[in-house]
Formats: sequence, C-alpha cells, structure tokens
Amino acid sequence: MLHFGYYNDKEATKEAFEGEWFHTGDLAQIDEEGYIFIRGRKKSVIVLKNGKNIFPEEMESLVNKIEGVKESFIFGKQNGEDKDNIKINVKIVYDKEIMKNVYRAETEEEIYKSISEKIKEVNSQMPKYKAIRGMIITEEPLIKTTTNKIKRQANLDEINKLRD
Repeated sequence: MLHFGYYNDKEATKEAFEGEWFHTGDLAQIDEEGYIFIRGRKKSVIVLKNGKNIFPEEMESLVNKIEGVKESFIFGKQNGEDKDNIKINVKIVYDKEIMKNVYRAETEEEIYKSISEKIKEVNSQMPKYKAIRGMIITEEPLIKTTTNKIKRQANLDEINKLRD
C-alpha cells in the first residue's frame, strides 16, 4: 500500500491534500489556446491595499534579465504606519565585474544608480501598481535551499534585521 504525504508531518499533509487531490500551492493561468502558465506560488503572493496581486517570481524574472543582475528577490514593504499599505521592493545581487565593464560603475553609489535606471525601464513595462519602489543591492548571494530555490522567509528575515 502506498502512502502519500510529507515525511513526519501529518499536519502539512492534511493541509495539502483534499481527498486524493494534492494542492501544490502553484498558481497557474490558462490562456485562450489552453496553454498553462505557472505564475507563482500561493504562499509568496503579495496582496496590495487595492486588492491587486503581485507574483514575485514573475517580477524577479524581469529583473533578472537586467545585465549584471545575478539574482533578485521581490518583497513587499510596509509604507508608513498603515500595515496594509505595501510597496514593492527588490533585493538585487549584482556582478561587480559586469557593472564595471558594461556600466563603468565601480562604487556602490554608481552601481546603485546604474541598476536603478534599469529598474525604471522594467517599471515602465508594467502597470503602475506593480512598480518597484525601493531597492537593496548587494554582492552577497540570496539564501537558498539545497535545490537552489530562494528561501523567501529567510531572505525577508535577513532584510528585516538590516532595518531594525
């Protein structure tokens, strides 16, 4: 007899299964032609005050196309006292050599300015509510799992430590 579920975690298994159906947590969209596109993960969706949903993985793929960006992490940051007033921010891991060779940017200030200009270009390609409003740059890689997936909560905790 086969048993399905998370190893030694009955609660997680109970939450993930509905009858025989396993709910992966992936959010998908089907286009007019019947093609399925994975948009992101339910756990990582950022819901804005206006009810709009931001799929971090979708935006990260755009930011990662910027020359010199090794990887990125999109996150929501509370703006002011209103906990529902969330602004989109990004943490970018850059390649120092590419920044120097392509943008002639060597200081952190020059690198920040160069990447910021590229982020403005990314912002111009999407609706205003998805615009990236803040940015952190670093050479330090993001925290990842052994399978090289970004650990969202661990990275967010790291960012919040810097703010405190």
